[in-house]
Amino acid sequence: MSKKYAVVNAKVADTRRPTVAGADRHPGWHALRKIAERITTPLLPDDYLQLANPLWSARELRGRILEVRRETEDSATLVIKPGWGFSFDYQPGQYIGIGLLVDGRWRWRSYSLTSSPVGTSGSARTVTITVKAMPEGFLSTHLVAGVEPGTVVRLAAPQGNFVLPDPAPPSMLLLTAGSGITPVMSMLRTLVRRNQITDVAHLHSAPTEADVMFGAELAALSDDHPGYRLKVRKTRTEGRLDLARLDEQVPDWRDRQTWACGPAAMLNQAEKVWAAAAISDRLHLERFAVSKAAPAGAGGTVTFARSGKSAAADAATSVMDAGEGAGVQMPFGCRMGICQSCVVDLVAGHVRDLRTGQERDPGTRIQTCVSVASGDCVVDI
Repeated sequence: MSKKYAVVNAKVADTRRPTVAGADRHPGWHALRKIAERITTPLLPDDYLQLANPLWSARELRGRILEVRRETEDSATLVIKPGWGFSFDYQPGQYIGIGLLVDGRWRWRSYSLTSSPVGTSGSARTVTITVKAMPEGFLSTHLVAGVEPGTVVRLAAPQGNFVLPDPAPPSMLLLTAGSGITPVMSMLRTLVRRNQITDVAHLHSAPTEADVMFGAELAALSDDHPGYRLKVRKTRTEGRLDLARLDEQVPDWRDRQTWACGPAAMLNQAEKVWAAAAISDRLHLERFAVSKAAPAGAGGTVTFARSGKSAAADAATSVMDAGEGAGVQMPFGCRMGICQSCVVDLVAGHVRDLRTGQERDPGTRIQTCVSVASGDCVVDI
């Protein structure tokens, strides 16, 4: 499932020495790195570590795909072993960014974590994401059907506000459809681990029974836990769920804390129904996509002031993509205009926000992942 984070382990301009990810959590290791840095200059310890193990990078978060496990005909779970600096005490419901080198180009998307966080004392050292191949999604299709176990990927640290609190509310309603089940799966697995499944109603929609991600696990969960009640709606034969008639499915839905994730139409209706009931504060939504305005204008040459590099970019290529294409190590996070980890100063020229079409003037701070050149421009990185 694709999307949307706590501060990401942002990369820095290649004119600066990298900040070591996780130094605050591993002060002993960091002290040793500082000593080694003095010995090995002009190369960094990171350069030597990567020769031994590509996951031992302090410049960026990395991971290795251990397994690709098919869930449905068009979806698969990827088991990933993160490298040094990854924190396993993320919150259930959060997502991570994943970058994969395909045909010489790094391609990025964000996907919900479907694994349960284990905290700093846990023994599990892997995480999972579950990806649905989309017809227009090059990377999602590649991850589901083309990526090989052993592939090393780049990672962005877990982020997101669509999370399960601890302790969980005494009564919950989960509304999911399609791949919207993915962040909720992390929540359900965490509820099981915490022994907090007391009163959970779950309405899930999918075209057919065969399209239900985690179908066998959800059925077993329903059998093993009386406090978990699952209703699967097969939309191809039963039609879409009408939230205006939710009383028929869950009569006490107004009294429950609700987490909803799925298609925009379902989430939009949920917002209206909950607002009409004057209980919007009990509704928690996760939207996977950020709508972007259609490209306009002619693009331009983007100059990266500190690195001394530049790149020609068309009106659909973000400043971030242009920089990475030119070899500039750009700060990054969600790559969807949500987390603010990629913000830099616009020194000269203008850029346009892909989402709104608004132009930004020199002297303002811009999000490079959703900004495109509107004529020649200079950014401070």
